[in-house]
Amino acid sequence: MLFGLEWYWWPVTLAVLAIAVPFKVKLLKWWGRQAREKKKRKRGKWGDEE
Repeated sequence: MLFGLEWYWWPVTLAVLAIAVPFKVKLLKWWGRQAREKKKRKRGKWGDEE
């Protein structure tokens, strides 16, 4: 078998990837949005205006 996996592991692997990839994309977008908001809130607090 390919990469030493039995045939029935391929659908399981593909299902996990089909769930994990969109979740990761959503998580990265959320993380970036949080970082921007944190930076925005921090700006101007202690005279460190840019």
